[in-house]
Amino acid sequence: MNISLVSLVVDDYDRAIAFFVGVLGFELVEDSPSLTNDGREKRWVVVRPGGAGTGLLLAKADGDEQAAAVGNQTGGRVGFFLQVDDFDAQYRRMVEAGVEFLGEPRSEPYGRVVVFRDIAGNKWDLLGPR
Repeated sequence: MNISLVSLVVDDYDRAIAFFVGVLGFELVEDSPSLTNDGREKRWVVVRPGGAGTGLLLAKADGDEQAAAVGNQTGGRVGFFLQVDDFDAQYRRMVEAGVEFLGEPRSEPYGRVVVFRDIAGNKWDLLGPR
C-alpha cells in the first residue's frame, strides 16, 4: 500500500499550479476536466515533487464549508512537509519567489528546517539534511 494523493483545498486552480510548479518546482502530473458527484464541471489537478510517489490533488473549494478550510486545513499547525536534498538552494529559490517564511532556518536533530506558507496559507516545513 501507499498513499498516492493528498487533497489540498485551494481557491483557484491556476494560482495554485503557478505556486506549486513555478515557485516550488513541482511537476504538473495531470490537469483534466472532470465532474463533481452532482454533475458540475471541475478539474482534476495533480502536482508532485519530481520523482515523488505521493502527489497533491489541488481541489478547488466547493461551497462555504470548503472555502472556510482554504489555508487552514490543519487547524493552524504545520501539516505538510517538503523534504529536499539541497536545503539552501531550495530556500533561496523560495525567498527569491516571495514565499512567506515564518522565521529563519534552524538546525534540529532531524535536519535543517524552516516553516513557510503555501499559496492558500497552509503551513509547511521545508526540511533538509543537517
